[in-house]
Parts: sequence; structure tokens; C-alpha cells
Amino acid sequence: MKFKFKVQQYQTDAADAVASVFEGQPNQGASVYLRDLGRKPKRAQGEIDFGDESAEGYANAPVALSGADILANVRAVQRRNQIPESEELFCGMGACQLDVEMETGTGKTYVYTKTMLELNRLYGWCKFIVVVPSVAIREGVAKSLENTQEHFFSQYHKRIRFFIYDSDNLTELDSYSQSSDVNCMVINMQAFNASMKEGAKNKAARIIFDERDEFSSRRPIDVIAANRPIVICDEPQKMGKKGGATQKGIARFNPLFVLNYSATHKEKHDLVYALDALDAYNQKLVKRIEVKGFALKNMRGTDGYLYLRDIVVSKNRAPEAVIEFKCMGSGGKVRKRTARFGEGDSIYDASGSTKLEAYRGYTIASGNDGVVPPQDGRPGYVRFLDGSIGDDGRIYIGEVYGDSAADDMQRIQIRETILSHLQKEEALLRRGIKCLSLFFIDQVAKYRDLSGNGETVGYGKIFEEEYEAIVSDRMKHPTQDDILDPSYAQYLGRFDARSVHSGYFSVDKKGNTVESKAEKKAEREDGIGINDDDAKRAYDLILRDKERLLSFDEPVRFIFSHSALREGWDNPNIFQICTLKESGSETSKRQEVGRGMRLAVDQDGNRQDAALLGPGEVHRVNLLTVIASESYETFVKDLQTDISKSLRERPKKVEMNLFSGRDFVLDGETVSFTEEESKRVYKALYKCDLIDDDDKPTAEFRKAVEDGTFVEYFVAKLPEEIADVAHAKAVEALVRSVYDTHALDGMIGRAQEKISENTLTDNFAKREFKELWARINRKHAYTVSFSDDELRRKSIERINSDLRVSKLQYTLTVGGQKSQATRDEVQGGSSFGRTQTETRDVDAGTASVNVTYDLVGEVAQAAAITRRSAATILAGIDPNVFELYRVNPEEFIKKAAALIVSEKATMVVEHISYHEIDDVYDEAIFTGRMPDNASKAYEAKKNIQRFVFPDSDGERRFAEDMDAAAEVAVYAKLPRTFQIPTPVGNYAPDWAIAFKEGSVRHVFFVAETKGTMDTLELSGVENAKIACAKKLFNEMSTSDVRYHNVATYEDLLEVMGRMS
Repeated sequence: MKFKFKVQQYQTDAADAVASVFEGQPNQGASVYLRDLGRKPKRAQGEIDFGDESAEGYANAPVALSGADILANVRAVQRRNQIPESEELFCGMGACQLDVEMETGTGKTYVYTKTMLELNRLYGWCKFIVVVPSVAIREGVAKSLENTQEHFFSQYHKRIRFFIYDSDNLTELDSYSQSSDVNCMVINMQAFNASMKEGAKNKAARIIFDERDEFSSRRPIDVIAANRPIVICDEPQKMGKKGGATQKGIARFNPLFVLNYSATHKEKHDLVYALDALDAYNQKLVKRIEVKGFALKNMRGTDGYLYLRDIVVSKNRAPEAVIEFKCMGSGGKVRKRTARFGEGDSIYDASGSTKLEAYRGYTIASGNDGVVPPQDGRPGYVRFLDGSIGDDGRIYIGEVYGDSAADDMQRIQIRETILSHLQKEEALLRRGIKCLSLFFIDQVAKYRDLSGNGETVGYGKIFEEEYEAIVSDRMKHPTQDDILDPSYAQYLGRFDARSVHSGYFSVDKKGNTVESKAEKKAEREDGIGINDDDAKRAYDLILRDKERLLSFDEPVRFIFSHSALREGWDNPNIFQICTLKESGSETSKRQEVGRGMRLAVDQDGNRQDAALLGPGEVHRVNLLTVIASESYETFVKDLQTDISKSLRERPKKVEMNLFSGRDFVLDGETVSFTEEESKRVYKALYKCDLIDDDDKPTAEFRKAVEDGTFVEYFVAKLPEEIADVAHAKAVEALVRSVYDTHALDGMIGRAQEKISENTLTDNFAKREFKELWARINRKHAYTVSFSDDELRRKSIERINSDLRVSKLQYTLTVGGQKSQATRDEVQGGSSFGRTQTETRDVDAGTASVNVTYDLVGEVAQAAAITRRSAATILAGIDPNVFELYRVNPEEFIKKAAALIVSEKATMVVEHISYHEIDDVYDEAIFTGRMPDNASKAYEAKKNIQRFVFPDSDGERRFAEDMDAAAEVAVYAKLPRTFQIPTPVGNYAPDWAIAFKEGSVRHVFFVAETKGTMDTLELSGVENAKIACAKKLFNEMSTSDVRYHNVATYEDLLEVMGRMS
């Protein structure tokens, strides 16, 4: 099979964008210079020197344009490509540094190859260096340069002479210098960085900086620099920061200028072309993404799960560990949460109000060996006093300990990947397209036995078991399609499970995953794999021989790898990506999916694009399914966040809403535009040819601004009511802001001030509120008595009837990208849509018996009853119900206690009595702490404070209705610290209201707004609290305050009318 290439407009535009920056540069061909031939070694006696080596060399001719000329060209290119214009020219290395942004999978290697040939055609430049960050990218670039030779020869009648830099073969540098053809040296960052450290002791550094006898006593760096190469950086964001080793190294090459190609630039220079993720997807240049996410439900807390995410080091504080662990939620469900811990801190204490016994003893050591950040290349770790945790009590950053569900979930992921693969493969086979799947894993040892025999273990073994089972079932139960066309069944039968998967890893001799071995000539170094023959074949097949991998004759269809393939490598026929990683593997979601974004090719090398399939079919055929290691919601949210961060700034348009909705300050005067005025300003700009049909500023507008004539001219065009200089200046600045980000500096009015305090108003001093407060500010205590035997009997009946303990389950959610997406949808997290949700059981047996519980004590404490009562209740429940304790101990304890509390709640109301104590609530409770979220503040009229912070929309409407009600004199939103004690927990009512005398039956009222008045919709505990409050205010109190729960203000009026 041979890849076929075609001329595509967007790739041509990208190459033209760079070439156009140098418009005006004369084509003088290569610049001839005398090469340094060095000193010839002494010849043996009688040996003749024919002197046939030419001293002539060919370098890139200097850039003849001035910096101002180049900047003017850059801005013209940016306007053409709808990119915000540069304020200045970046020229730290050579004449300029240009950025080209291209989404992964759209062919940036093709683009910079074409750019090399364009620069040679237009300006005669012929010496190039491509710098890459890894071996995988280096091999991909070399393969691309090889594959595109004939394609570009048909256009330019030239072939690029390329080679990979090798410090053991410096003769290539002489050939590079001597040739006047288009020459390209490819060097990966690791060799590059090592070579550029002048004075370093490593061999590569000595070679490039030393005068070498075998290189005619010359320094290789001088030979390279004499060529004034154009340096192309592929994925520069992975090459270190500005001023780092790689950047300093590039400067030593004496570049003519630098071109940077990436989908995600970190260091920004002069951007001349941008095709971001949104552009590429909407133009159908990459695959559509579908996500299958898994969310565990009903987790147990018996495994002592820990995941050390990170160790945070900050000034003036000891290092803190960021740890994910399990905790008991208020509803009895175990969930995961993340918190920071320091030396001496306890995970057990943080595991919820009902502590998880699995964490007892999980205390971080004190001293210098408790929380240890990474240092000197050694990983950071946390050491626990309980030495049984992790490795000698240590857990390292990125490690997970005690995740009992991980194995079950990873098997499910592998199974779903195989099912997705086979489902697609059948349809793709009939189109002549081979389907591939890629698994990312963290440790080689989980796929391959590192003890010496290289046998498949772990994930590989699970894969083979699942593959054999699924294919065997397919063979036993053929589909209707198989009966009509048995070709796919025959294809499945050609290869066994062992032959359809392979792995690419680079490991050191201890079996640790590294890239350094591969980066130093992986095909020749000992250590690329345990079984060198198998590893060498996998390396060649996966990294170098994409054509063979895409052939139906090659059995490998499933690839296992670690991070070595996460960057730079891709294959057009990856249709499934599955990440079998522990939570500790923090990887950009875009980075994960990027390996499979390129459009697929068939057996003839034809790209499955819109030109071949038609726009409507592209994303039906090219669908990339990601089998995530987390929930659908989490993966999709993180992926969209990653994408939105990388989206380019798009120039704004001059639209009607550009002018309205803001205040502008000019020369101390505030000006604004109404919606109607905005429409008339927009129409005037268009009528005067100051904006074009695409709502962009015209050349006439720019010239008027530069000449300083716009304001005087446009004042006469403004509507009469705003025909002044200030409004004309505002219009100029607003239109200019479309291409000049600083146009509005200092002109935008101040934003609304944040609410820092909630002050008391004059309502607080009103007589009506003072009288109300005097009636309700007394504190109370209660007494209650009931039969323990009755509570035990009812609790046993209730537990036998209602106790349910959830089985471990997972929810599979499937969703995909919408057919078209906007920037707002991506940034708002709505560019994906769910299509299917299914919940299945995980057969995980009973909980670990390693964790022991004081079951009687736990239930007694949670239900606030005696140990004797708890023991009687537990002994009395049905054995089948009690067996649920082994399924999920924490949930059993929490729910059993809740049912006892609920039964107790229904009993205590009948027997409770309240009495006042010698204590009152202070008025200061109203001016306590502000709520954490003040964004929904409502500025009230009759409240005793300026703002009401409603907990719901219903509470806001209640406050609004009281403000509008003529009969309400004053009210207070009661703080949470105003509480009524009850046997089932303290209760805080919502409102205290004073009505105008004579307007209603009860002047003073305490209300609870629950959103419903139906007691069936409230829990037993909530009903008990409300019943206790009614008993206190309506039956026992001697004051004339009444209490009720209501849903709306209308309910309140109706309730007051029928209360005695």
C-alpha cells in the first residue's frame, strides 16, 4: 500500500502565509561561500592527495527586508487570514520567529515540507533544520519526507535531500554544506539538548563543540552554522521555556529565521496562519469524537483507596500532599473527594462524619520524611505511620493504593473497546479500510512479563481472554450480514487472539518505562524491550512501517503502548483509543485523542475525506471512539476545556451589539448607546463604507483613523441626540477594538462592586421588628420520653421492610460531538451530546474482610441510641437483610441508622415538651459571616438587612412577594445560627415576619419555605423537625407568634386565615 497525497487549499494557504511574509525578498539563489575544509590528516608515505574535494559551500542568502518591511507583510497576512494583528515583530533568533497553528491530524509535516519547497522556489533558500521533541515524532517526520518525495517532485521538480542527525556520522554535515539542492537535517530534542551543552562531559557534546581529528580538526557546530539554516520547530511547546537549553541551542545554529508549527503554542510569536480544533472539525478535516465513559456507582469504603495526585510547595508553608480518598456522604453513599494533607494529618479523620474504618491508622508521619516533594530527579512521596500502606509506608506521586474496583473496570474497558472495534471493523472492511485500536497503559509490567521471557501478562492476558470470548460468540451466532456475506467472519477467523495485538515500549534494563533508550538509536540499543526480536519488530511496524500496519495481511489490529506514543505519533486508521491508566496518569485529553484524529485511508492509500466521500459521509466513516477511564461527563468536560484553551483568538466583527450595553469614559465624560442608537451607528458605518459586507473595518476606516480625520467626519453621521465628539471617539475606539486589543484601554466603566457586607437597614429599628424579636429570641431546651421497647420493635420492622444496600454498578454513557460546533459551545461545554446511558452490575462479590467494624457502636452512635438498643435491633432483623452488611458495610450502617432515626422522629413529636432557658439570641447573629456565594443577592425593601441571599428561586419569589405586600411591615431572613433544638437534629426556620396590625389575623409569624406543603414529599426527619417547631410556637408558647411551613406567600396568607 502507498499513501496518496493531494493538493488541499488549506495546506496551500498555510505555506503561502509563511512565504508571503518575505514578499519583496530577491531570489538570488544560494549564497556561495568557502567552506572550512579543516586540516588534512598526515598521509602515509607515497600516498597521493588528488585535491578533488571542493571548498565551495552553499548557504541561505541573507534576508534583504528590513524589520519594518517584514512586520508590514506579517500584518497583511494576518488580515487576510483573520488573525489579530501583531504589535511588534519577534526577531530574537534571526530575522523573525513565525508561528503556524495547525490542529493535530491536519498535516503540519506536509505543510512545512511544502513551505520549504515554496521558500526555495520564491527566494532560493535551500538549507533547513527540523527540530522535533521525541523519537516518535522524528521517525514520523522522516517517514513523511520519504513518502511525499514523489508527490512534491511532480509540483516542484525537486526532491528534498534529508537525513537524521547522527553524531557518529558527521560526513553528512559536509554533504549538507556542499549541496545547493534543498537540504533538510532532522534532529530530535534529546540529542539536540545533549549536544548543545558546551563543556559537558557527554560524548555528543564533545563531538559537536570539539575540533575532531576524524572531522578534519573542525567543530561540527561551526560547519552547521555557516549554512544560515532556516530552523523549523515541530511541537515547540515541548522543547522547554524561552531561554532554556533547546532555545539556546537553536541560536547556536545561527538561524536565518525560525518557524514554529504546533496545535498548541505556549510561547507566542507572530502568528501567520491558524487552523485550530474548531476550524478543523467544522471543515471536516479530522475525525468526529465519540466518548464512552464509565462511572462507578455505590462504591464501598473497605479498600482504603488512596491516590497521591501531587505535592504542593509554597512559600512560608510546609509541603502539602494533594490526596484523593473515599469519604462517607450525608446520604450514606461513599464518594471520592480530594483534599490537602500535611505532616501528622489523618485520612481517617477526614473520611466523613461517619468515619471509614478502612482508614483507621492512616496518619502521615511527622518530620522531614512525612510529605517529601520531588527533588534532584527523585519522585515525591508521602509516608504513613502504618507501614503496611504502599512501599514501606510510602506512596509516590501518581500512585494509587487500594483500588479494589480497578481490575473490574479495566476488564470492562477492554471488552468495550473490542466490541466497538468489531462493530466498526465490519463496515470498514467492506470499504477496504483496516480498523486499528490503541490502548494506553502506565506500566509495561501490566502487559509484558519483565522477568526475562517477555510473555504477555495482565492487560494482554485479559485482552486475549475477552477477544477470544467475543469472537467465539460471534462465530457461534452469526449475524444476518455474516450469512449474506461471510467475508468478515472469514477475516476474523484468519488470526488468533495472540497475533492481533502488539506493544511498543521503550524500557531500561530494570524494566522501567523510559524513552531515553529509544531516543539514542532504539533500533540498535539493548533495552528497547525484553524480547529484542519482538520489540524490534513492533518498533518497526508501529513507528516506521505504517503502510504494513494498515494492510489486511498484517494481523496486528490492537496496539498497547505507554506515553512514548502519546505525542507525535499517529496513525490515520486509529478508530478506538482506550486509556487503561491509573488515576495518577495526568494527561491532556487532547493529547490522548490526538493519536487518532487524522482521517482514515483505504488499502489503495486514498484519504477518506469530503472530496472522496462527500461532506455528509465524512464523519460517519471517520468516527473516533474514546473508551475513557472515567465518567462521560468528566472526560467530555475536561476535553472541551482543553480544546477551548487552545482555540485561537478570532477577530471580532462590527455588529450592532458591539456598541450597546456598556458605559465608556472619555475625558472624564461617560457616554453610552441605546439599542436603537447602536442600530443607527451600525447602519451609518456601513453606508459610509467604513465596514464591509463581512462586518470588518475597511481600508477607508483604517486610513481615516491613521489620518486623524474619523471623529470630525463621523460626528455629522451620528444620530442627532448623540452627535458629539465623545460619542464619535467611542465609535472609533469600538470599531478599532476589532483588530486592536488595546483600543478600549481606560475607557470601560467600572464593574459593579462586589458585596462585601450585608448592613442592617432602618427596618431593623422598626417597632414591629423589635416586638417580634422580643417574642422569638428566647432559647429553649426539650425533654422527651418514650418506650425503648416500642422503638426497637418498630425499627426492626422498618429495617426488614425498607433497608436496601446498593450493589457495585457502573454506568456506561455514550455521546459525541455535534455535527457543527461554535466557540461559545466549546467554551460553554455544550459541543457534545449524550446519546445512550446504560447501568450494569459489577460482579465484585462481598466486601473485604480485612476491615473490622464495631457494628453495634457505629449504629448506636449514628442513631443516637444506647448500645443495648442497637444490639437488640441488629439481633432482631432478618438474617437475609443482615447479610447485606457484607455487601457494603458503610451503606448498611448509614441506612440502618437513618431508618432508626426516622422511626424515632415519628415517636418523639407526641412526647416532646419545650421550656425556656436563661439565654437569648443576640442581635449580632444577623451581621455574621457573608455567604460563600453572593451572586444571587436580592436587594430587599422590607428585610432588616440590605440584601437577602435566597437558597432557591422559591425563596427569592417569597421575598419579592413580601416586599410587594401592603400588609407586611418588616421581615427577616433568619440566619442558620438561629436554631430550635429537636431530638432529630437542630432546626433553623427561614423567615420571621411582622405584619401591620389589623391587616391579618396573626401579626407575628415564623415561616419555613420548603417548596412544598405536602408532608409526603418531605423526609421523616424533616417532618419531625417541622412538627417540633409547630408544637413549640403553636401549642406551648405563651406568645402570639405562629409557625407553619409554606411553599408560597399565597400559601402563608391562606394558612394564617385558618389558624386559631
